[in-house]
Amino acid sequence: MQKNSPVGDANVSRRDVVVGSIAFAMAVAVPAIASGHASTNAIISNASHGDMTMGMVTTKDGAEIFYKDWGQGQPIVFHHGWPLSSDDWDTQMLFFAHNRYRVIGIDRRGHGRSSQISEGHDMDHYAADAAAVVEHLDLHNTIHIGHSTGGGEAARYVARHGKGRVSKLVLVAAVPPIMVKSPNNPGGLPIEVFDGLRKSLAANRAQFFREIASKPFYGFNRPGSSPLDGVVDNWWRQGMMGSAKAHYDGIKAFSETDLTEDLKSIDVPTLCMQGDDDQIVPYKGAAELQVKLLKNGTLKLYPGFPHGMLTTYAETINPDLLAFVRG
Repeated sequence: MQKNSPVGDANVSRRDVVVGSIAFAMAVAVPAIASGHASTNAIISNASHGDMTMGMVTTKDGAEIFYKDWGQGQPIVFHHGWPLSSDDWDTQMLFFAHNRYRVIGIDRRGHGRSSQISEGHDMDHYAADAAAVVEHLDLHNTIHIGHSTGGGEAARYVARHGKGRVSKLVLVAAVPPIMVKSPNNPGGLPIEVFDGLRKSLAANRAQFFREIASKPFYGFNRPGSSPLDGVVDNWWRQGMMGSAKAHYDGIKAFSETDLTEDLKSIDVPTLCMQGDDDQIVPYKGAAELQVKLLKNGTLKLYPGFPHGMLTTYAETINPDLLAFVRG
């Protein structure tokens, strides 16, 4: 099991990184998107708008799952964090489309543009919903990349649905193996932490989401740092697009689901990436444990990076992702 040395410069300005990422994205010309996928009974609608294809897949229990599908080449499927949408992967999807990969972003049930179905907000349904999209698009030799809750979803998908379809997996600041403290997980967070999240969400979801985005998620509460208004507003926008019930139920899904056996069963090369200043998912109970449970795992720890490093440190994270994907 290989372990890499910590990488990245924790002293790089978050504002400089984001501004640089914006300039890069403006200079990128996304290649033409492949059109035409085999139709199945699962599809409700499919619309092509110039350089992107998007559609909805209906699951067995009636959830309508939104996806977007850009570019041509080896497919990369992105699984987003709570309570966001596939828009949180915009920077990575543009980057990989520019590097001639086919990129697929999925909005989890109850999140983003997927339907606000009442039930099924658990890892089993999340993984099955992803499988429905993958099967509809007939994807093979895929790379799955999951952030935070999306890392749990991706791990369960690969373990239970990905046999013969998946070539690699990336877990970014991901929740596996399990977050909540228990006799079997004495280093976890007390259940009272997650009860507090539920209480705050039920009392005033809009303000609660603003507090998370403007403070711990991106490390904007650290000395010398200040919130980037556009980043905070975009996080809040994505969160408020989704269902309050899906977000409420999702707290149990991301905190109490034990993914230990899923990790043990995964044999494809897996990269575990996390910042050591992650205030949302403590890295000692996440990436450091993941790489011990995986059969073929590699660990990358980033000094000083926050939970939302995909956005504020994209100039470091994206090339590392590309190196792993190509390697």
